[in-house]
Amino acid sequence: MLASRPKCYDPGSTGIEKMDERALTVLRALEVQDARERDTGTPRTERLRQVTPEVGRFLHTLVLATRPGSLLEIGTSGAYSTIWLAAAAREIGAVVTTLEIDPGKVAVARENLAAAGLAKSVTIVEGDALQFLRSRQDPLHFAFLDAEKEDYETYLGLLVPLLPIGGVLVADNLLSHGEELAGFSRSALGDERLSGLVVPIGRGELLAVRVA
Repeated sequence: MLASRPKCYDPGSTGIEKMDERALTVLRALEVQDARERDTGTPRTERLRQVTPEVGRFLHTLVLATRPGSLLEIGTSGAYSTIWLAAAAREIGAVVTTLEIDPGKVAVARENLAAAGLAKSVTIVEGDALQFLRSRQDPLHFAFLDAEKEDYETYLGLLVPLLPIGGVLVADNLLSHGEELAGFSRSALGDERLSGLVVPIGRGELLAVRVA
């Protein structure tokens, strides 16, 4: 059975008026590409593996609501979620730092961000995200995790200490990869420094806030 195609973003139905047509055009093209890759069985390592449109809108809304001073994305891929984050970041005068280890995907992301008119709102760091986090000392007010699932618990251990009180962590795939991420989920939801839950949209989003 072919995978169902995600509904493309409809600016008329969201109430989000700040996303301009350049960004919308790139988002739509990426949604079509993602659906095609899933339908044709493109190998997992070669797909862009982006979030669903409703998760993109969720991220966009969270950034506008929380107005974080610093934003980090772990796993750029083709920059679909990066565009959502960056469009909101631009509105609040912030910049998204996004981490990607695959040079080919970095090149695609740069092209997509330029086409969306958001290149100035994003800093792409090419390389190992774990190494980046281990060397970081500045606080992270908002972090979005969408990387290799076997590393999620390691990322959690590095991210939480960098979150100030009120800092937000979002992680993708908590429902679609429930068994694989069971340990991560228990650790995140059981961490006394965090208050969180799994939001049942897209493929399941952990939403947690640093409280202690």
